[in-house]
Amino acid sequence: MIKRTLKNVWSPQRRNRRDVDVYLPASYASGVRYPVVYLQDGQNLSDPATAFAGTWDLDATRDRLAWRGLDAIYVGIHNTRSRLAEYSPFPDPRHGGGDADAYLAFLVETLKPRIDRMFNTRRDRDATTIAGSSMGGLVSLYAYFRYPSVFGRTATMSPSIWFGQGLILDFIRQATVPRGRVYLDVGTGEGMGTVRDVRRLGRLLVRKGFRRRRSSMAQASRPASAALRYVEDAGGRHNEAAWASRLEGALAFLLE
Repeated sequence: MIKRTLKNVWSPQRRNRRDVDVYLPASYASGVRYPVVYLQDGQNLSDPATAFAGTWDLDATRDRLAWRGLDAIYVGIHNTRSRLAEYSPFPDPRHGGGDADAYLAFLVETLKPRIDRMFNTRRDRDATTIAGSSMGGLVSLYAYFRYPSVFGRTATMSPSIWFGQGLILDFIRQATVPRGRVYLDVGTGEGMGTVRDVRRLGRLLVRKGFRRRRSSMAQASRPASAALRYVEDAGGRHNEAAWASRLEGALAFLLE
């Protein structure tokens, strides 16, 4: 597998810079165009030297997915000192924030076009996934509904529904249901408040028309619709190790 780092990528929307890691599949030289997965907290994906508290073990996960015929380009977007603000769609009375629209404009208007120019990507929404955990899960969920013409799939792992007093739920209630796939999970060891919030989100998505179904190759051939895979990880905690253990299942569902 090949990793390339784009150093100090400038965001005119946020007026800041960040590194972006691009992981290419071993088959990349073949000239095939690949689906793309955009991941928040990119420094936590594979390198223990840059990870905050352990990695998502992305290298091993993408190798196993490749053996299953599920190759993709992974784009790890490093966070900045403004992580909380950039990952929050709505301000929180205690923590502030609420700059997700500008951050997502950077992804959609600046970063994605650059990735599409530089690499052999599939550019359609059905081949474009956005993913993250905690606050990164919150902004990824928001992006799926905010930019339905760009992101056709999302992995929302242990999302911080509480931030902004749960206004993300009101936003989704009023949103049009985009076709595509949503992977949603939570660990039962994250605390009852978190589990309760994520369960509420899962029920809301079902009421909005998302069909809960298991991941299988047979389903991949069906017409695109609003599909949901919901996972509760028994004993799973709010940390990188837990998200790493669930990453393969999430990506398998989204890339099939």
